[in-house]
Amino acid sequence: MKKIISYTSLVSVLFLLTACFSMKYSFTGASIDPALKTVSVQFFNNRAPIIEPGLDQKITESLKDYLESNTSLRLVNGVGDVDFYGEITGYNVSSTAIGAGDQPAKDRFTISIKVVLTNSVQPELDFDSSFSRFREFDSNVNFESVKEGLTKEIIDEIVEQVFNKAFVNW
Repeated sequence: MKKIISYTSLVSVLFLLTACFSMKYSFTGASIDPALKTVSVQFFNNRAPIIEPGLDQKITESLKDYLESNTSLRLVNGVGDVDFYGEITGYNVSSTAIGAGDQPAKDRFTISIKVVLTNSVQPELDFDSSFSRFREFDSNVNFESVKEGLTKEIIDEIVEQVFNKAFVNW
């Protein structure tokens, strides 16, 4: 009889403790305040010295898609509780490694963006940061033949970096 009373007491205490605290669960590792309901992404203008047509649209839409897929926030036009805006600051290909006969052996393709986040609920989480990613490829490969695939890989990584800075508080 004593064991039943102890067990019942323990279960009751655990139930009361869990009722007093709210927990946030996420498979993405994101820590999103429940007071946040909406998110917005403004168009990322291309201010890079080399303008790649359509890159601005790809980055803007990729960020929107990632936010919709990985948060419960509702994407809105205008300005949401969390608002992302920024610009593309870099798009270039450069030689990185020299091979035989002083010929380039590797080229590096880099995309850089600047992102400003405003959080109306938690202004202490606002940021103004730059993000950059690159991919290397053999110099003997025509850049135009690999550009689309490399661009997608780089954008995916940059978007994940932006998301982590905004919502993953490690």
